[in-house]
Amino acid sequence: MSNVTGHEDDMPAPAQAAAIADAFVAARRAGASVADFPGAIPDDLVSAYRVGTLAIAAWPDRVVGWKVGYIAADRRDGSGDERLLGPIFSRRLWNATGSSTPIPVFVGGFGAVEAEYVMRLDADAPEDKLDWTADEAAALPATLFIGVEVASSPLATINQLGPRVVVSDFGNNNGLILGPEVPAWTTLDETTLLAETFVEGASVGTGGATRLPGGLRAAFAFALARSARRGRPLKRGDLIATGNATGIHDIAAGQAARVEFPGYGTLLCHAVPAAQETDA
Repeated sequence: MSNVTGHEDDMPAPAQAAAIADAFVAARRAGASVADFPGAIPDDLVSAYRVGTLAIAAWPDRVVGWKVGYIAADRRDGSGDERLLGPIFSRRLWNATGSSTPIPVFVGGFGAVEAEYVMRLDADAPEDKLDWTADEAAALPATLFIGVEVASSPLATINQLGPRVVVSDFGNNNGLILGPEVPAWTTLDETTLLAETFVEGASVGTGGATRLPGGLRAAFAFALARSARRGRPLKRGDLIATGNATGIHDIAAGQAARVEFPGYGTLLCHAVPAAQETDA
C-alpha cells in the first residue's frame, strides 16, 4: 500500500496508541485472548486508525485488502463515517476449494462468520481523489466475488465496546475466504444477490447485497474515500469485503458454518483455535 504525505496516517500518534497496538499485536501473535481493552479507548475514529496503522506496521505480513464494517447511527462520531475499515492480510486470505476451510478464532476472545460480497480492484484508484459517490465507485473497474469474513479478536467484548475499539484491533478481522466470481455485477439488480448463513446446520441469518444501507456501491465508495484520506489509496488487486450480508454470527472453535449464495455458490468453513503467528 502506498502512503501519500499530508494524510491522516502521517499525523503523529500519541504514545498510548503504540501501547494499545503492541498489546493487540502481541495477543494475536500468541493466539491468545485479552481480558480488557489495553488502555484508554481512542477519543475518535481518526485516533483509532492511528492505532491500527501502528499495528499494521508491526504485523509480520502484508495487507492485501480491507474489510468494511457498518456503524450504527447511535455509535458514530464527529467524523460522520457510517462505516469503518480493517486490514486483511495475505496469510489470512484463502481461496475456496469446495472443501471446508479451517478458520482461526481466538479462544476466550470474539469469533464470528459473516457472509460477504468482495470487490477486487482491477485498476488503481486516483491517488488525489478523496471523495467518492456510489456511482463513481461502480465505474471504477472491479470484479465481484462471494466470500466469508472471519471476524475474530482477542477481545471478547470488541463489538460491545464499539467502532473505535474495532478499528484499533484490525477491524475485528482475522481472515477472508474468497469464493467464485459474480459475473457482470454492475449490470445486476443488487436485490437479486442473496445469501443465507448456517452454523452447525442451523440457519442463523438471511439477507444479501442490500442488507446494509446503500448496498455494495456505498461500501465500495467508502473504502475508496477513507483509504485515500489515510494516505493509502487503493491499488489494482486490492480486495474490499463490503460488509456483512446476513449479519454477524458467533462461531466457536469446533463449530462449522455454511454460507449459501443462490446462483453463485456455497462456502464451507470450520473454526479452529488461533495458533501462534510466525514471521515466515
